[in-house]
Amino acid sequence: MSGPQGGVFTALRTQLQGAASEFAGGPDALEGILLGMVDDVDRAVREPLEIFPVCHHSPASALAMARRLREKQPKVVYLELCEDMAPLLTELRNCRLPVAVQAFAGEIDGFPQEWAPLSVVAPITEASAEYQAIAYALDTPGVELVLVDRSSDHVFQWDRANTSEAAETDGSPAEAEEAPKSEEAALHGEAVGVEIGDLRPRFAELEEHLLRHGKVRHWSEWWHQYVEVPLGDSDHDTYRQVMFLIGSLFRRLAPGDGSRVRVDEDRERYMWTRMREHLEATGTDPEDCLYVCGAFHAASRVEEFGVHGRSGAFTISPRTATTWQYGLIPSSHAAIEAQFGLAAGSVSIAATTWQKSLTRTRVRPYRLEGQAGARKSRAKKALPAGSAAQAPATDRLTGFLHQPPVLDSVDEAELLGWSVDIVRAARRNGYLASTADAIAVFETSILLAGMRDRAKPTPYDFQDAAVTCIEKDSVPGRRDVRRLVEIMMGGDRIGQVGYEALPPLARDVYDRLEPLGMKLQQRGVQRALLDIAGRPELEACSDVLWMLRRLMPAAAARPIMGERRLGERSIQESWDLALGTHQRALIELGYEGVSLEQVLEQRLRREAYGPRATTAGVLAAIEDTLLYLRSGRLADELGTHALKVLAAERSVDGAPEVLRRARALLAYYRTSRPELPAWIESFVKTGYAHYCTLLPTAFRDEDATVGQVAAMLGFLFSMESLALSLGCDRTQLELAVAQSHPDDPSKTALLWAAQVQLGTLSRAELRSRCAELLDNPLVVPSYPRYLNGFVHALEPVPGLADVVVEAVSNAFGRLPDAVLLPWLPLLITTLRKGAADLAPLLIREAGRIFPGRLPALDAWIPPWRMPQEAPFAASRAQRTATAPVGAALLAARPATCDAVAELLGCEDGWQQHDAPARPGAPLLSAHPATCDAVAELLGCDGGWAAAGDTAVAGAALTLRHPATAEALEPLLADR
Repeated sequence: MSGPQGGVFTALRTQLQGAASEFAGGPDALEGILLGMVDDVDRAVREPLEIFPVCHHSPASALAMARRLREKQPKVVYLELCEDMAPLLTELRNCRLPVAVQAFAGEIDGFPQEWAPLSVVAPITEASAEYQAIAYALDTPGVELVLVDRSSDHVFQWDRANTSEAAETDGSPAEAEEAPKSEEAALHGEAVGVEIGDLRPRFAELEEHLLRHGKVRHWSEWWHQYVEVPLGDSDHDTYRQVMFLIGSLFRRLAPGDGSRVRVDEDRERYMWTRMREHLEATGTDPEDCLYVCGAFHAASRVEEFGVHGRSGAFTISPRTATTWQYGLIPSSHAAIEAQFGLAAGSVSIAATTWQKSLTRTRVRPYRLEGQAGARKSRAKKALPAGSAAQAPATDRLTGFLHQPPVLDSVDEAELLGWSVDIVRAARRNGYLASTADAIAVFETSILLAGMRDRAKPTPYDFQDAAVTCIEKDSVPGRRDVRRLVEIMMGGDRIGQVGYEALPPLARDVYDRLEPLGMKLQQRGVQRALLDIAGRPELEACSDVLWMLRRLMPAAAARPIMGERRLGERSIQESWDLALGTHQRALIELGYEGVSLEQVLEQRLRREAYGPRATTAGVLAAIEDTLLYLRSGRLADELGTHALKVLAAERSVDGAPEVLRRARALLAYYRTSRPELPAWIESFVKTGYAHYCTLLPTAFRDEDATVGQVAAMLGFLFSMESLALSLGCDRTQLELAVAQSHPDDPSKTALLWAAQVQLGTLSRAELRSRCAELLDNPLVVPSYPRYLNGFVHALEPVPGLADVVVEAVSNAFGRLPDAVLLPWLPLLITTLRKGAADLAPLLIREAGRIFPGRLPALDAWIPPWRMPQEAPFAASRAQRTATAPVGAALLAARPATCDAVAELLGCEDGWQQHDAPARPGAPLLSAHPATCDAVAELLGCDGGWAAAGDTAVAGAALTLRHPATAEALEPLLADR
C-alpha cells in the first residue's frame, strides 16, 4: 500500500528513494520497500487514536510507557491481550511477578479431542510496557482498561492448522540448543503463548544478516545492542517512529506464509473492530485513548486500520461451546525464554537493565497497589480535567538514523565488580578460579567489545569472556559458567501467585495442611514429619497428602516413610513436599473442581468410564476409591461397571493385573466387612465363567503370553471355592481344560500343571512326561520353554514348587551346554519380568530340598532319585518279626510319657514288656471301623494283629489323636 507523498517525512522519503536508485541502479523492489516503510510510519503517526508500539519484555518500552502515561494521562487504555482475560488482571496485585495469565480448558467442545487440554498463557513481568499500562489503569480512578485482542477460544480457532507449531519456539537452531532444560523452564507446561508485543524478524535470511553484521550470536543480543541502548533515553516521538519503522521492516520482509499472515491480519482487524465498537458505545474521544500493541501490528496495512477504517467487512466468528477457566500461574524468566525462543538469560538481563534505567533516568514506574515488594503509594488522585493532547508529529527518524552511535565510556567499577563476583561464584561451584582469572575476564570483556565495535562491554560480552577464561572444561553435574553469569546478573526470577489469587481448591489444600506448621508456598523441598499416633489430627493431613500424591506430579508430594495399602494405615509418615515449586499443577487442579475429593472422583470416573477403559483399570479405580476417598458408594458403582467391562473384553491382555487387584480387593473386603459386597460376588462369578470361556482360545492364541494364560488359571483356581459357593459349576472349568490343545511348549507345560490341579494328571505321570522330554533328542532344544511354562504354573498351582525345582535341576544336570548356556539368560529375564514374585517360592523350595552346606553336596542324593520305600504300615509278618518301633523311645524318655499319660488321664502306671495289654489297644478295639479305613488308606492289608502283637505305631497314633479317630469313624463307616 502506498502512502501519501507529502507530509512530515518528505525529506526522508526523498533521501531513501535516491539511495535505492543509487545502490540498485534504478527503481526496483528495494525502492518500494523503503518508501513503503516510510508510508507505514507516516500512517501510524497520523492516526488520531494514539498507537504505542512495544516490544515483548523490553525495558526501553517500559520506560517510554511510564513516561507517556504520566504525561498524557489517558482515560481509556486499549491493550493487545486476549479479551476474556480481563477479570484476572486485578489479581496481579496479590502475586509476585513474573506470573502468567492463563486460560485453561480441560473438556473441549468444538475442537479435536486430541488437542485437550487447551491452555493459553500470557506472561507478565515488571520490566514490560504491558504491566505499566495495567498498573496505571487499575490504580488510577476514572481510567478504563479494555483488552481488544482475540479471545482464547479464537486463538485455537484461527490457529487450527498451526497449533502444533505455535507451542514450539521460533528461535534459531543455535538458541534452541541454548534453551534451558531446567524445571523452571517448564512452568508454562505445553501452553500456547500469547506474545504481547511480538517483534522479531520472520525472514531467516534477514535475521542471519543482522546477526552477522552486528557481530552478535543471537537475536536478543542484537536487540539489546542496537535498539534497547539507543532508545533508552530517547523522547516519545523518536521512540514511536523508530518502533514503527522496525515493525514495518519486519512486516514487509516477512516470508509469504499465507496462514500466519492471515492470522496476523485477522488479529489486527479484530482489535480495530473492538476499539471502534467501544468508542461508539461510550462516546470516548480518541484523543483520550492509548492503544498498546506490538510494533509488528502497529504498522498494519489492513483496510480496517484506524478509527476511520473500513467497518462491517470483518465478521468475528462466535466462540465454540468449550468452557474456559482462568487463573494465574507462576512464571519465570527461564520459562518465558523457553516459550518464546529468547536467548537464555536475556529476560534476566532485561530485568537488570530495567532497574539500572530507573536509577539513571529517575523515572517513577507504576506498580499495583499491594504488589509484593512495592512501597505504599500515596493517595489516589483523580485525572486532571485536561490531559495532554497528542502533539503534531514531526520527523524524528532522519535525525535518529543520521546520528552516530553513542559511545558510552567503560564503567570500570561495574565491570570489575562483575569480574570479581563471577570468580567468587565459580569457586563456590567447583572451578579452580583465581584472581588472575578475574583480571583475564575484565580484559577479555573489553577486548571482545572492541572487536565487536562497542565502546562499552555488554553483559553478553562479559558472559563470553567469563566462559573463555574460566570454563576450561565441562564437568557433568557442575553448573557451567554461562549459567553462573545469568544468576549473577539477576538470576532466574520465579514468580508466585498469592493466596488470595489462588482458586478455591488450592486455598483449601493450604488450609487443610496448616496443622503441619510449614510454609508450603515457599519454593524448594521441605520435610514434613507426621506422628499420627501421637497427634491424631494429622491423619487428615495425611489423607490430603496421599490425594496430592495421586493427582499431582511425583515430586510435589513424595512419601519417604509410610505407605497406604488396602486395610492398612501408617502410624508415622515422612514426606518431601514441594508444593510451592509445583504451584502451577496445584492451580490447574483448581480448574477441575473446588476440592481434592471432587477432582479425584471425577478423574476416577473418567478413567473407569472412558472409551479405552479396561477391567484392570476399573479395578485400579476402585482400589484408589477405597484408599483415598473411602467411599463405598463410588466403589460399588465402579464395581458394577467393572462387570460390564469384563463381559465385553475378548482378550486376556489384562489378566495378570485383574488377578492381582481382584485378590487384593477380595482380601480387603473379607477382613474389613462382615459380608462381601454384591458386586464382587458377581465379579467372581462373571470372571469364572468368562475366563473358562476364553481359556481354550487363549491356549491356542499366539498373541496371548504364557503369563497371561497363567493369570487366567490363577483367577480360576484361587477364586474357585468362592465361585462354586456362589453357584458356578466346576464342570465348566474341567471342560475348558479338556478342550485346550496348545502348540507352544510353555503353554503345554502350563496345561499339564492345570491338569494336576484338577486331578486328571498325577504327579508321577507329570514327572514321567518331563523325563520323556529329556530322553527325546528332538525335544531337548525346546525343554527350556517347557520349564518357562512350569515356572509360570506356580501362579495357579503353587503346590508344584517341588516338581518345578526337580525339573530345573534335571535340566541343569542333563541338558547339553549348547542348549543350557543360551537358555540361562532367558531364564533370568523370565524370572525378573514375568515371575519376579514367584522366584521366592522356588528359592524356598530349593532351600528345603538341597543340602545347606557345601561338603554335604557331594554325598547328597536328590529325593526324586532315591528308591521308593515300603509303605508306612508293613505286613503282619514284618510287624511280628520286628521289635515295636516306639518301645525304645518310651523307655528312654519316661518323663515325657508320664506327662502325656497325665494329660490323657491314664493312671494305670507302667506295665512290663511282656504284658499282653497296651495303652492303645482298648481304643483300637473300640473303633475298629476307623482303624480299618486308616489301614486301607495307608495300604496296610495285613489285617488285625493278635493282642500280643499290636502295632505300636497305630497305638501311638490313636493315643495322640483319640478325638480324630472318634470323629473319623462315622465319616468312614460306609467304607
